[in-house]
Amino acid sequence: MRDGILVINAGSSSIKFSLYLANGGLPQLSSKGQVEGIHVAPTFVARDPAGVLLEEKRWDHGERLSHDILFEFLIRWVEGHLDGAMLKAAGHRVVHGGLKYSRPTRIDGAVLDELEQLVPLAPLHQPHNLTPIRALAAVHPTLPQVACFDTAFHRTNPRVSELFALPRQLTAEGVRRYGFHGLSYEYIAGRLKEVAPAVAEGRVVVAHLGSGASMCALKGGHSIASTMGFTALDGLPMGTRTGTLDAGVVLYLMQQKGMDAKAIEDLLYKQSGLLGVSGISNDMRVLLASDDPHAREAVDLFVYRIGRELGSLSAAAGGLDALVFTAGIGERAAAIRAMVCHQAAWLGVRLDEAANAADAQVISTADSAVPVLVLPTDEEMMIARHTREVLAAE
Repeated sequence: MRDGILVINAGSSSIKFSLYLANGGLPQLSSKGQVEGIHVAPTFVARDPAGVLLEEKRWDHGERLSHDILFEFLIRWVEGHLDGAMLKAAGHRVVHGGLKYSRPTRIDGAVLDELEQLVPLAPLHQPHNLTPIRALAAVHPTLPQVACFDTAFHRTNPRVSELFALPRQLTAEGVRRYGFHGLSYEYIAGRLKEVAPAVAEGRVVVAHLGSGASMCALKGGHSIASTMGFTALDGLPMGTRTGTLDAGVVLYLMQQKGMDAKAIEDLLYKQSGLLGVSGISNDMRVLLASDDPHAREAVDLFVYRIGRELGSLSAAAGGLDALVFTAGIGERAAAIRAMVCHQAAWLGVRLDEAANAADAQVISTADSAVPVLVLPTDEEMMIARHTREVLAAE
C-alpha cells in the first residue's frame, strides 16, 4: 500500500497544503491547495498537479472558524482523496529551529515546547507554524508529525559568518545569524547535482527571489553564507520588508518619532520593501509594468542590492562558479534576471538574451565564465522527502 504524506506550510491567515503519495520511490504530488481568509471568510481550494480544480468551498463571513475546525475539514478532505493510500504522517515547514535543530525532527510535546521558546526569534512566522501542529494533533492525535526547519540547512555555516560584533553574552543567548529559506536552498543543491554535477561541487550563489527574498552561497552543495541573519528581515529588500537596515534607523524611530516596538515591527515587516519604496505595490509584476518613476526606483534598488550581495557572497565562497535563480521572481521575471546578469558582467557573467526570455534552464552564453541557471524550487517536496526519511529511520 502506498503512503500518504501531508505537507503543511501555514501562515497567519492561510494554510497551504500538499498531498504526496509514495510507494518505495520518491513522493509524487497528488493534490495541493490552501485555506485562505481564516479570520475573515475562509475559502478552501484544492487542485491536482496539473492545476485542475478538484474542490472549492467557501464559508460565510459570519462563520468565525478556528484552526481546529478548518484542520478537521482539511484532514477529512485529504483522507477522502488518498486514492487507496494510507495517510502516514504530516510534515510541517517551521521557520526557526535555533541552534539545536539542525535536521528534520519528529514532533512531541517536548519538541513543541522548545520550538515555542524560539518565537521571539521569529515572531511573525514561528507562532503560525506551530498553531497547525497543535490543531492537527487535536483532530488526529495518532498521526506522526515532523518539523522541517528553514534554518537547518545553514547550520554548516562557519562560526565566524554567524557572529555579530556584540558582547559574547548576547551571542551565547542566541543573538547570531541563522539564515532562512533553507528548504529551498537544500532542494536547489540537490537539483544541481542532477542537472549540473560538476557545477554542484563548486562555488554557487543561489538567488531565492520572491515576496520573501534572500541569497545563499554554496560550496560543495553546503551553505557557507546567507543574506538573511538573526531574522528573515535581513538582506535583500523584499515585497514589504526592508532588508538590511542600519540599526541606528530603529533608534531614530524610537527616540525622534516616538514609535514603539509594535509600530516599528509593522513598518519594517509590512510597510517597507518594494511596497514602501514604490508606494504602489509589493508585486514585482505590477512594478515592472508601471511607468511610475517610484516603481522603477524600487526595481532598481532590488537589483542593486542583489548585485551587492552577489559580490559579498562570491567573496565568502572564494569565487563564483555558477549563479542560480529560483522562486517566483527568480523563475519568472526575465527582466530582473537580465538586469542582475548585466550588472554581474564583472564576474564573467554573459547573458543569452533569447534563452532568458524563454525562461530556459541555462540562460548564459556558451562563453560565459559563469554559468547561469534557472531552477524551480520545491520546498514542499523537500518536506515530504524529509518526513518519509524520519519515519523510515524510526
